[in-house]
Amino acid sequence: MSEMRLGMCFPRELPAAFVSEAARRLEADGLDQLWVIEDCFFTTAPSLAATAFAHTERLEVGIGILPAVARNAAITAMELATLAQLAPGRLIAGIGHGVQEWMEQIGARASSPLTALDEVVTTVKRLLEGEHVTVDGRYVRLQDVVLDPPPAVAPPLFTGVRGPKSLALTGRIADGLILADCAGPTHTRASIAQTARQDDPTFRTCVFTALCLTEDRRDAHRLMAPFVESQLAAPWPGIDDHPHIDEIRERHAGGGVDAIATMPGDWWHELGAIGDLDDVIGHADAMRAAGTTELAFFPGATLELARSDLDAVARICAAMDGADGESLSKTAN
Repeated sequence: MSEMRLGMCFPRELPAAFVSEAARRLEADGLDQLWVIEDCFFTTAPSLAATAFAHTERLEVGIGILPAVARNAAITAMELATLAQLAPGRLIAGIGHGVQEWMEQIGARASSPLTALDEVVTTVKRLLEGEHVTVDGRYVRLQDVVLDPPPAVAPPLFTGVRGPKSLALTGRIADGLILADCAGPTHTRASIAQTARQDDPTFRTCVFTALCLTEDRRDAHRLMAPFVESQLAAPWPGIDDHPHIDEIRERHAGGGVDAIATMPGDWWHELGAIGDLDDVIGHADAMRAAGTTELAFFPGATLELARSDLDAVARICAAMDGADGESLSKTAN
């Protein structure tokens, strides 16, 4: 079974200044990655990433994710190149469509998000690789642009997408894929298959997974039942791919949150790292078997919860290291 990097997300609700503490803690506790979230209209990912780099020496930082049309493609490449120069080999760049309602709010909504993503990702990759780029596209227009200097180590470029056409595009133009919103093993495996890169060992898949670690799994299920209920109300393909989704919806219709809280334990493995330590490790192992190369635990959105979850991910990392006799979370160089 392939190795998998472990990390943690930095939710948009957390104060920006906390990113330095989070990054230091993750590095000290042996985690591999921090994924900084950019959502309108919260904090910006490049600023958070630069701060995290300034307080660490080894930790990788992922951008999750930059909306393709919120910045000019050349400016996006400049920001990513600057970060890559600050921390060579430690940046993972993520670009996605952006939430279309937010793009409408800022006057940047693309009539064809797929075309926009294709043009932006392709252009940014070329610039990061040091090419002189001239493009006359629908959304990207550049005349003889070159980064001065380009990064010595071009960061891998992932896309954060969901739909089948976007997944197929990802397989053609990106180095990796970012999944979220109850992306369990079944959905992850299916999404990777839609990229047509499932047999490519260089292709990487990061999953942001919900985290709730408790001593008694029943407590975790009760705490996370409202989260699952909220996911049922949203059009997320992750939860729709759950092997028991019809039964989950029936349970919810008949008994609400309480019926979700008492679902069979193995159903929770498809929803996140939820339960006791054995459950969380079981989820991580299932995600790795499904093709996940980086697993980023999504903590609570308050300082108190985030600090508690930093303790939890340290415990998870230590337990997984001990389970194999060597680190499962570190990829050999």
